[in-house]
Amino acid sequence: MIILGINAYHADSSAAILVDGKLLAATEEERFTRVKHWAGFPAQAILFCLREAGVTIDQVDHIAIGRDPKAKFDKKVKFLLKNPMGGIATVRNRLQNAKKVSSLEDEFAAITGVPAAAIKPKIHQVEHHRSHLASAFFASPFDEAALLSIDGSGDFTTTMIATGKGNKITVIDSVDFPVSVGSFYTSFTQWLGFPHYGDEYKVMGLAPYGEAKYVDKLRDVIQFTDNGLFTWNHKYFKSAKDVIVTYGEDHIPVVGTLFTDYMEEKFGKARGKGDELTQFHKDMAASVQRFTEEIIFHIVNHLQKRTGLKNLCIAGGVAQNSVANGKILKNSDFENLYIPSAGHDAGISMGCALYVYNQLLDQPRAASIASAYTGSKYSNEEIEAYLKSRDIAYTRYSDDDLYEKVSARLIDSGVIGWFQGRAEFGPRALGGRSILADPRRIDAKELLNSKIKRRESFRPFAPSILKEYVAEYFELADDVPFMEKVFPIKKEKHAVIPAVTHVDGTGRLQSVDKEVSPRYYNLIEAFRKKTGVPILLNTSFNENEPIVNSPEEALNCFLRTQMDMLVMENIVVER
Repeated sequence: MIILGINAYHADSSAAILVDGKLLAATEEERFTRVKHWAGFPAQAILFCLREAGVTIDQVDHIAIGRDPKAKFDKKVKFLLKNPMGGIATVRNRLQNAKKVSSLEDEFAAITGVPAAAIKPKIHQVEHHRSHLASAFFASPFDEAALLSIDGSGDFTTTMIATGKGNKITVIDSVDFPVSVGSFYTSFTQWLGFPHYGDEYKVMGLAPYGEAKYVDKLRDVIQFTDNGLFTWNHKYFKSAKDVIVTYGEDHIPVVGTLFTDYMEEKFGKARGKGDELTQFHKDMAASVQRFTEEIIFHIVNHLQKRTGLKNLCIAGGVAQNSVANGKILKNSDFENLYIPSAGHDAGISMGCALYVYNQLLDQPRAASIASAYTGSKYSNEEIEAYLKSRDIAYTRYSDDDLYEKVSARLIDSGVIGWFQGRAEFGPRALGGRSILADPRRIDAKELLNSKIKRRESFRPFAPSILKEYVAEYFELADDVPFMEKVFPIKKEKHAVIPAVTHVDGTGRLQSVDKEVSPRYYNLIEAFRKKTGVPILLNTSFNENEPIVNSPEEALNCFLRTQMDMLVMENIVVER
């Protein structure tokens, strides 16, 4: 049975394909359009998935989309009736979006040549948050778990709690739009002077430079409720009848200003473009991060008591808050936590496909998903042919010689573009499309920011560590394959790996498994044998763009930056 899942007409559009429940391919459309958070119909991602599975759209049994305009329809109507004279732009925007969702077959017909009438019966509309829940639970190793989906909003819901058992998910409760933890975090992200869609990670990176002095003031913004959920003080947020997120003809998501003048009265004037980033701003970032963690702990603790379960699965945009994720088990009675590699909206394509396969069609679950490598892949021969077409000098090495050469260059202060195997599904580079450096270098962060990234100095770089050595370097030992949790690094190791130790002594962990990432593992092992340190500094292979997807994009990034070496499979390009 073949099921194609998509996230369309929503930020981070994507596609995924299952064959008999097993994920064969999944990728974001932004990897092809080269536009971050691209939000249109994922035509190129769909065609990629069909090619990888070796099938045509005629052979696909079911098509799932992680949107259901009919979800909570009565509540949507009541909301509009409360605002009969306002929100015309919002209503128009959402009706246009819903119309696109309801005519998917036409989009498929345009890219495949198959008549829309043949495609329409295959389409299933799966609610946004049920898709998130499915992306976490049905991909997890747990037969039974408590589930949480938490983000900005989708299908008039912002948070959903549930249980999963076997191949079924049972929803317990939800929070209705517009009350939202994601919107709370985004509001303060904007207030701190980071206006673009997806800038929330900057606040998380800034937070360790401040003190959480203002948490008590934030308690007036969001209030916990006795049912384990929350509400908010509407005075701080612009009316939901206004357009909050729009998608123009360029398919770039734009978030309107969420906070009100009242927020500025209570917390001070918003930081403008070019304004100094003061200690007050850093303290506010720390306070917003800390309070967001408290909200999450409030939800998961009530969920644990309510269900009595020991396993937890989380997805949604807020599930990308790796700092909070690293503290959940320590601050709750849950014993195990699974978060998918694409916990954000791109993961909806995989989730809605799994929901159709397991929940709707009652099929047995496939093995859990431990690898994020579901994207593009290129052979040595394809890479060589491309480099020759560009008249680029290169050398092809055997595996053993490759690991020897690259590890030696890393030790010699090299910054390496590492392009291996399949691209990762999700926002984290995990050794498929990574930029690597020596974590022992005190100046590595400055080196990377000056040579390549050109980003804010407060944003950290991550440690990729061989799985067997996690307990030696981190205070908490856990398998973290998708870099989805931040843990404290042992104090005696701070001076050993300063480049990946954040100012608060933590690191965003990626544990590297030899079975899942053999080539990346072998490179780190070669570095360990030379230095005694089983860790590399890892950041995404890009420069203010989506992560590179092809040899062309990797080479272009290499040429326009000051990277020292480009490694694509067994092929090395040097300055």
